[in-house]
Amino acid sequence: MRALMIQGTGSNVGKSLLVAGLCRAAVRRGLSVAPFKPQNMSNNAAVTEDGGEIGRAQALQALACGRPAHTDMNPVLLKPESDLGAQVIVQGHRIATVKARDYAKFKPRLLSPVLESFARLQQSADLVIVEGAGSPAEVNLRSNDIANMGFARAAEVPVVLVGDIDRGGVIAQIVGTRVVLDAEDAAQIAGFLINRFRGDTRLFDDGYATIEERTGWRGFGVVPHFADAALLPAEDALDLGRAKGSGPLRIAVPILSRIANFDDLDPLAQEPHVTLSLIKPGEAIPGDTDLIILPGTKSTRADLAWLRKQGWDIDILAHVRRGGHVLGICGGYQMLGLAVQDPEGLEGPAGDTPGLGVLDVMTTMQSGKHLSQVKAVHTASGTIFSGYEIHMGKTTGAACSRSFAHIAGAPEGAVSSDGRIMGSYLHGMFAEDAFRSAFLRQLGGPTSNLNYGKKVEKTLDDLAEHLEAHCDIDALLATAR
Repeated sequence: MRALMIQGTGSNVGKSLLVAGLCRAAVRRGLSVAPFKPQNMSNNAAVTEDGGEIGRAQALQALACGRPAHTDMNPVLLKPESDLGAQVIVQGHRIATVKARDYAKFKPRLLSPVLESFARLQQSADLVIVEGAGSPAEVNLRSNDIANMGFARAAEVPVVLVGDIDRGGVIAQIVGTRVVLDAEDAAQIAGFLINRFRGDTRLFDDGYATIEERTGWRGFGVVPHFADAALLPAEDALDLGRAKGSGPLRIAVPILSRIANFDDLDPLAQEPHVTLSLIKPGEAIPGDTDLIILPGTKSTRADLAWLRKQGWDIDILAHVRRGGHVLGICGGYQMLGLAVQDPEGLEGPAGDTPGLGVLDVMTTMQSGKHLSQVKAVHTASGTIFSGYEIHMGKTTGAACSRSFAHIAGAPEGAVSSDGRIMGSYLHGMFAEDAFRSAFLRQLGGPTSNLNYGKKVEKTLDDLAEHLEAHCDIDALLATAR
């Protein structure tokens, strides 16, 4: 029932990927392993078997451990709704929406459920590998901290600190963290890792020695850049690239300001016959696009305004006039309709927002959130696929009589009379090989030979081997207690 925590010198230094790799390496040693992140901030969530939601990174880490994702793996999830506030999800379920300036007052009540979830995980595994959030060097946030040193000290978990050499200044990152930490927090750190090195790692020998000398912490290795990281589901929207693939079937996805669950796109990005273009603000949607996907969003009404500000509504309507296909997923589905009604002001001031009007449906926002894992049958092709729902609001209208799919015999989603405009609340559908292949064939693509699940599993194995080759894994795991 040992535990080890991976913290970083900053956000996006590769903690999530390292934890996934360490989880798989520990499993390959015959250990029962569970991932844990006390507090996460992400709109890319996964629905768990116990009917809640956690950060996508913890779902990937659970896969690396060979166990189902559970809400205890990420007991506090913050889902930003605006620049100033976020939903607070505790042990899988929304309990409040809190403004950023008020969250510090809210935090003290969250340590108890965090420690409860951690204790349950410890009882279920030989080893728990914990991921921090942000950086412990943010000492202005140390009071009532549950994400980094506050948790590590409360749960008595040793820490390994990760620095990202790719962004420069890694010596200052790690030594500077040592300088600003108080003595008790610094004593909790057992050592450090250097991540994302490019080139001959021996060239950093002197820098490595300098860090050891200045901090008094031992180094556990220098990890070169892992090129295949792009094959694994990403959690941070900052990781969204520009275009992926070079196939003849062209799919365009506007990057919404509150884009959510964008890992829906990952399997499409790996299809050899697909070019997936991620359209950034200020760019036009290419006129030769075969399919536009409107992805999920944390704030449908705000992102409708964002979409119009970029001129993407004009591009989408022109695409429809040319006979192009459109798929809206979750919030993207709601956008395709005639209007989004929000009488309770759940997404901001109460009121209605006109939709794109290309699908004869209307959505009314409702306070209850629908969370479920499902098995569905695609209406057009008859293929069975797994997916999950994670949304607020109910969508009704004439187009719903032409369902996108069926769940336990009940219709789900909506399709236009000509079959070109489609909407569904189901995330994760493209991870199913049979469905993805059938869907792409309907757009004129060839039969897919991609086994997406097998590719993800192989990439996790390759990641574990990558860490084995460049880190002292045995020594690192031995620090756990």
